[in-house]
Amino acid sequence: MNMMKMMKQAQDLQKNMKKKQDELAKTEVQFTSGGGMVTVTATCDMKVRSVKINPDAVDPDDVEMLEDLVMAAVDGCMSAAQETMSKEMSKLTGGMNIPGMGF
Repeated sequence: MNMMKMMKQAQDLQKNMKKKQDELAKTEVQFTSGGGMVTVTATCDMKVRSVKINPDAVDPDDVEMLEDLVMAAVDGCMSAAQETMSKEMSKLTGGMNIPGMGF
């Protein structure tokens, strides 16, 4: 394979990856904890868009439980976002792990 062809393929891959990253920045994932007590929505570029808390989850005598539910929902949502990002980017790279790509 000649160098010009490899450079063109690398440029195309870079363009496609940028396009996919832009798409994923708009793709939302959601995770719920506590049987629906806390729901977090985020985009696949790791930005939290909303946190919904069921009023039944608010107990002034047990704030720690609500904090745990929020943390669990955020953690789960971030994991789902990362998994979606990795899966989509892997489709572009054919499963190759390209150093420095950050996914």
